[in-house]
Amino acid sequence: MFIFSKLMSVITQPLFWLALWWGVALLLLSRWQRAAVGMLWLGLVVLGLLGFEAMPNALLRSLENRYPVPSAASVSRHVGVVVLGGAIQHPGSYQAHAQVPLGESAERMTVPVGLLRQHPNLALVFSGGDGRLLTTGVPEAELAKVFYQEQGVDMSRVTLEAGSRTTRENARQVAALLGPRCQEPWLLVTSAWHMPRAMAEFESVGCRVTAYPVDFRTGDVTPLTEYALAQSLLRWQTALHEWLGLAVYGWTR
Repeated sequence: MFIFSKLMSVITQPLFWLALWWGVALLLLSRWQRAAVGMLWLGLVVLGLLGFEAMPNALLRSLENRYPVPSAASVSRHVGVVVLGGAIQHPGSYQAHAQVPLGESAERMTVPVGLLRQHPNLALVFSGGDGRLLTTGVPEAELAKVFYQEQGVDMSRVTLEAGSRTTRENARQVAALLGPRCQEPWLLVTSAWHMPRAMAEFESVGCRVTAYPVDFRTGDVTPLTEYALAQSLLRWQTALHEWLGLAVYGWTR
C-alpha cells in the first residue's frame, strides 16, 4: 500500500499525463507531422483550461463538506485529539535553519495547540513517520515534538507515533498504541479534504473518533473567472489523489 500511495502521487498529477501526451506527439512528429502538431496544440489548450479553479474546487468541496467542525461544547466531551501528519515539510530545512517548516496544511499542527489551551482535559496523539520513498531518517513526529515544545505545550499530554507512512498505517498504529483507550471518544484532526478517507480507516480499526476537519481549501462557491494555473494544478492533484485513494482504500479494506 505504501508503494502504491507513492505511485498515486505521480499518476494524479495532470502535468505527468500532459508530459506523456507531448512525448508521444514528439515521437510521431517526423512521421505524422499534422497529427503530432495537433496533439501538441491540444495539450497546450488542456493545460490552459486546467488553470480554472472551479472544477478542482468542486471536487475538493464535495470532500470537505462531508464533516462539520464540532462545536466548542462538544469538544470538551472528548478525551483527546489524534493529529495526522502531513503538515511538515522536508526535515532538511529544519536541520539547516532550526525552524520547523510548516506547509500548506499547517492548520493540522496549529489548531490542536489552540484546542489544548482551551480544554485542559484533552490529550494529544500525533501520528506521522517518514512517508517519503527515499527516507530521510527523520520521522515527522520528531519535528512535531519540537514544534509542540516551541508552542509551550505540556509534553506530558502528548504521545508521538513515528512509524506510520500512510493513512491506513496511521489508523492501525494509533489503534495499537492506544489499545482499549481507542474506544473512548477522540477528535480526529486532519485536512478537510482528507477527512473522509481518514475517518473510514479509523472506524475500520474500531476507534471511536469524531471528525475535526481543518485546512479547508474551498469556500461555498468558486467563480468561473478564478484562474491561477500553478495553484489549480496542485488542487487537481490533491482532489484526484483523494478520490482515487478513497476508491482504492475502500476496495482493499
